[in-house]
Amino acid sequence: MAAEPDSAHQPQAMTTAEAVVDQLARNQVSTVFALPGVQNDHLFDAFAGAADRIGLIHTRHEQGAAYMALGAALATGKPSVFTVVPGPGILNAAGALCTAYALNAPVLALTGQIASAAIGRGLGLLHEIPDQLGVLRSLTKWADRIHAPHEAPTKVNEAFAQMRSGRPRPVALECAIDVWPRRAPVAALEQGEPRAIPIDYDAVKAAARLLCGARRPLIIVGGGALGASEAVREVAEILQAPVSSHRTGRGVLDSRHPLSVNSAVGHRLWRDADVVLAVGTRLQLQQLQWGLDDQIKIVRVDADADEMDRVRPASVGIVGDAGPVMAALADELAVQAGSRPSRADEMRQIRALSDADWAQCRPQIDFLDAIRSELPEDGIFVDELTQLGYVSRLSFPIYKPRTFITPGYQGTLGWGLATALGVKAAMPDKAVVAVSGDGGFMFNVQELATAVQHRIPIVVVLMNDGAFGNVMRTQTEDFGNRRIASNLNNPDFVKLAESFGAQGLRAKTPAELKQALRQGFQSGMPTIIDVPVGPLPSPWNVLRFTRSRP
Repeated sequence: MAAEPDSAHQPQAMTTAEAVVDQLARNQVSTVFALPGVQNDHLFDAFAGAADRIGLIHTRHEQGAAYMALGAALATGKPSVFTVVPGPGILNAAGALCTAYALNAPVLALTGQIASAAIGRGLGLLHEIPDQLGVLRSLTKWADRIHAPHEAPTKVNEAFAQMRSGRPRPVALECAIDVWPRRAPVAALEQGEPRAIPIDYDAVKAAARLLCGARRPLIIVGGGALGASEAVREVAEILQAPVSSHRTGRGVLDSRHPLSVNSAVGHRLWRDADVVLAVGTRLQLQQLQWGLDDQIKIVRVDADADEMDRVRPASVGIVGDAGPVMAALADELAVQAGSRPSRADEMRQIRALSDADWAQCRPQIDFLDAIRSELPEDGIFVDELTQLGYVSRLSFPIYKPRTFITPGYQGTLGWGLATALGVKAAMPDKAVVAVSGDGGFMFNVQELATAVQHRIPIVVVLMNDGAFGNVMRTQTEDFGNRRIASNLNNPDFVKLAESFGAQGLRAKTPAELKQALRQGFQSGMPTIIDVPVGPLPSPWNVLRFTRSRP
């Protein structure tokens, strides 16, 4: 049994597995998403011995465990942990790991290994793959192997320090099957602390001077700004600068705020912006697609120094956590900046022009309006690669940070169901709705069993067009209607949900969807709402932004 925390932290005899579990608990881990297997038997026995400190949610597939951990991390901003067997187990989880890397999510992958003496020898042992640690290092910020019980606390703490310091990203630890049960005296450690980045106040002052001189300032926020919401609002109001986000930064500024604009409006504003403040964002869409010229100046705030000149060197770069940096910038602007006229009417007019462009996506917007009307203000929306998901990135109002969960640039089809389960497990008091297509839904349909077994009541809106709809549209429009591998043979999704013990509903119109959503949220059951649709209008002529600067 894993040792209980003690104030003196005197060495106690523990197995490696017990030491790992103990140190996870000391780092405030309360839930682990897991799928067992022989290389991790001793680890799972340690979890059983520490059941009063750490709960285990076991899934039906390794990708389900990893996506659930990712969902929990995205919803809370805190480290989350999953554990799977080595080799094919960790490879099954690789899609979620690369998505976590893209989303800067603090996820710990904890995996087993073959016997320590056999690693790297190519003996063909169960679940052996070449250089598993190298594979993990290619998908994470940091990865290491635990060789002995006494190493466990230090390496677990280092994993948490890496996740929480600088740019958050996934990390990994592996441990050989023969090392998990080794017993030795182990000295537990206090919770690992992130390594703070000192604020460069000279750079903050230089940024404030440049922004104060701007005639048409624009703020672009990404996922790195989610913890800086209040400071972003203060800076925006001082400068009267509109705030735009594409995917991961949605909710940094309440969609109802007069200065909050979606990326379509941001694209219109980009062409005339003279100074752009980019906070916690790669700025990839803007720099590579919208274009740059000599007239635009960019101030960057990012925890990753490499982002300062990845495409073009920033006019002013501030390396640091967005929260304290933006608070310092707000204080400096309050001193330097004078009053500015409101741009609320200007933003209202340009938003109306953008909304007119979206009239062609009326069916999708009507269904999204139904979801928004039933989802509480603090409810969480999980985006998926489906027609509703694409349109939601521009048209679905988001009121709070971390309530729009998206796969970002990885675009991992099929992540929605399992990720939403992780979101709900981490935020049990929040309503959680995921949108999915019939194609993506079937990637992880087995996790309905997990939802029922662990009583995780999410609601999934399943847009059922009997096809990989985006692919079929492309084949129709761009390839002379030569369709291949895009049509689908689906089950009755209502009956399928019921066969798992979940609630299955059907809604054919936005009005029926509102009623079904209400029923799903009130039931306390995992709920699948099948929405039969035909081909939907393409959103891509609006989403595929043209260059607006040379």
